[in-house]
Amino acid sequence: MLPRQSLLDGSRAPTDLGALIDQAEEALRTWQPRWSPFVAAAVAEEAEERLGQLTELTVTARGGWPQAERSRLCFSRRTGEGEEAGPPAGEAEAPAPITALELAGNFLFDPADASDFRNALLAAGAEPGDLGDLWVRGDRGAQLLATPELAERLLEQQNQGPLLVRTVPVQIERLSLEQLQFPSRRAPRRLSSVEASCRLDAVASAGFGLSRSRMVALIRAGAVRLNWAAVSSPSRELVAGDRIQLDNRGELTIEAVEPTKRERWRLVMLRR
Repeated sequence: MLPRQSLLDGSRAPTDLGALIDQAEEALRTWQPRWSPFVAAAVAEEAEERLGQLTELTVTARGGWPQAERSRLCFSRRTGEGEEAGPPAGEAEAPAPITALELAGNFLFDPADASDFRNALLAAGAEPGDLGDLWVRGDRGAQLLATPELAERLLEQQNQGPLLVRTVPVQIERLSLEQLQFPSRRAPRRLSSVEASCRLDAVASAGFGLSRSRMVALIRAGAVRLNWAAVSSPSRELVAGDRIQLDNRGELTIEAVEPTKRERWRLVMLRR
């Protein structure tokens, strides 16, 4: 048995982490690899950090593309130095159980965002753990990474009628991962800025290149997370090591904070 209580102590998501510990224990008990449902980036990061330190266990994350925010974790037993039980040789490079889907429709007169697509999928019977990353492709619909089981259900269900996203019927088609058109992401960039304060709205505004008023509105709308936790106060003070996540715009890490001679703050930030 794994040291559950020590693994859970101080966890940001103890319920989610507890479910992953159950799967890790099953992999150890059966000597067979176990894939988790899709989990949020914060949960995957915490599980890799905590469970990945165990000598008898190997943890591998796969999200369907290199910059995936949601991923599935594979737990497998390590039988000896450099040797793992369960997965065949090369398992780490083998495709994960992830299916790509196209959700095509004409959204020119009824635009939809990612939450509209997710809500429609959940209403159609999907579980949150069935859904990986999803991105909208203008007025043409969206693309989605999902569990193979959900993909099969959705393809069968559309024989009975199309999935509705807002008022728009969508056609669901299975794709290969190579056919996906992933959303563009910026290359990592190190930034330097001098600010009057270390408030969240000021720092995030400088780091993400948005106006202060726009950043305040995003924070109050729940689009910003601080160290993966929801935050609603624009005046939250930041320190070196803090990480700011902004929906669809990546992450900003505060690498250094130093006072200047004019009682301002010089910040070094890494945007990914």
